Amino acid sequence: MKSTHQLLFVLAGIQLVLPFFLQSSIYEPHRDEFLYLAEARHLAWGYLEAPPLLSLFGWISNYFGGGMFWIKIWPALFGCFTFLLAGKIIIQLGGKTLAIVLGWLPFVLDGYLRLFYLFQPNFLEVFFYTAIGFCWFQWIVTENRKWIYISGIALGLGFLSKDSVLFYAIGITVGVLLTQQRKLFTQPTVYIAAIIGFLIFLPNLFWQYTHRFPVMHHMQVLEQSQLVHIGHKDFLMGQLIMNLPCFYIWLTGLIWVFFSPTGKKFRLFGWAYLTVITLLLLLHGKDYYALGLYPVLFAFGGYAIEQFMQSHARWIKYPALAFPVLLGLFALPLLLPVASPKKLAAYYSRTHLNKTGLFQWEDQQMHPLPQDFADMTGWKSTTAKLAHFYNSLSATEKTNTLIYCRNYAFAGAMNYYGHQYHLPEVYSDNASFLLWMPNHYHIQHILLVGKRMPDITDTVFQLFEKHTVVDSLNNPLARENGTKIIFFQNGNQQLNPWIEKRIAQLKAPYYRYALP
Repeated sequence: MKSTHQLLFVLAGIQLVLPFFLQSSIYEPHRDEFLYLAEARHLAWGYLEAPPLLSLFGWISNYFGGGMFWIKIWPALFGCFTFLLAGKIIIQLGGKTLAIVLGWLPFVLDGYLRLFYLFQPNFLEVFFYTAIGFCWFQWIVTENRKWIYISGIALGLGFLSKDSVLFYAIGITVGVLLTQQRKLFTQPTVYIAAIIGFLIFLPNLFWQYTHRFPVMHHMQVLEQSQLVHIGHKDFLMGQLIMNLPCFYIWLTGLIWVFFSPTGKKFRLFGWAYLTVITLLLLLHGKDYYALGLYPVLFAFGGYAIEQFMQSHARWIKYPALAFPVLLGLFALPLLLPVASPKKLAAYYSRTHLNKTGLFQWEDQQMHPLPQDFADMTGWKSTTAKLAHFYNSLSATEKTNTLIYCRNYAFAGAMNYYGHQYHLPEVYSDNASFLLWMPNHYHIQHILLVGKRMPDITDTVFQLFEKHTVVDSLNNPLARENGTKIIFFQNGNQQLNPWIEKRIAQLKAPYYRYALP
């Protein structure tokens, strides 16, 4: 028992440091990471696109300087915690070395390697899915009611991480109702746990109420712009592709809970899996929305494979280990950007990996790099170009200039890098940046950062005497390639009243009461 726990922590330590050595230092934070770091500078009980828990970790990262280590350490740590929970399940089932290794391989050889290196709500979502599952596993094994209460705490914190944790709550509920554990619903324990979770989540719910439930608006926009393109076949194929090197492990775990006499008492996890997958299919969810379902199944699968090997065929351990390692190493450049964009694009072309659907972006077009990798370049160079021009202005011009970005990514990036270049705060009306836009303005010029030139429909940009294209991002492998920096000068007397009125109109739908 002692040796298995030692192995568990050694593997967790390797998992923790591995991504820091693999990712090339050429890359910058991901576009979404800039948004969440910006939210951490405006702490609140909610944001237009995400619950608040991630911003707390972002605040700590910003406090320590916001370097890449402090951005990446949180997903890496929670990735380790997720594996440790799965590993503890394996040990409690009676699993030994092979089972623990099989439970660990998915975290270092498939989609989890990337997920637990991006500072996004998904890493918290997967952790809390696993924590909830771990608690219910413990209750099944021990029938100690404290685990139900702890699951309520995990559920509440999960809701503060990502609203989609609701899917797993529904899945577990269905699983309990369809198995012998349904007796729990005749006891007050589960209802008390639900109240605990609700009370933890309540501050965010109140924030949602006062801001007219922006989560609903965000989901509508997401559905219309992205989810509508996701077919059932693509979603199901994604479940295999995300975990391709280790797919047989979770699949074995799923079969084990349904068909093995030993696994029968854990069948609620099988029903939970099928319930969540069905919900995501009906709602056209993205494939990675289901990643939280798999760590517990990997634990079951690792144990089941080890048991089968010991009883029937010891030789199975060799292909069981060789297949994920060889395929995982081949796919590694898809999981993390281990080389420069040009080298990666050449590798994908040479190996024909660029012919797979993994290179289709949200615009439904095929590109040379995975979208996540293309979202990690171009930010600092564009900030430097903008700063070079801004710092060439006179003191009076600087005072009367608003720096405005069309999207949250550049606004976040320029605020992240801006202190290096003595830039003022950069604004946007995109995503939660809208809530931080000033209500009153006294400007004459706007420095615009955006991909497209303003046209006649961009009324505010018709109020200036002239404009000049200062510079642009010229990086074909960056997702924001072609983004322009445009200086609009000498706005007329209608400028400031027009901006104030427009910002008030944009903010109004998100405030139930008077604007602050």
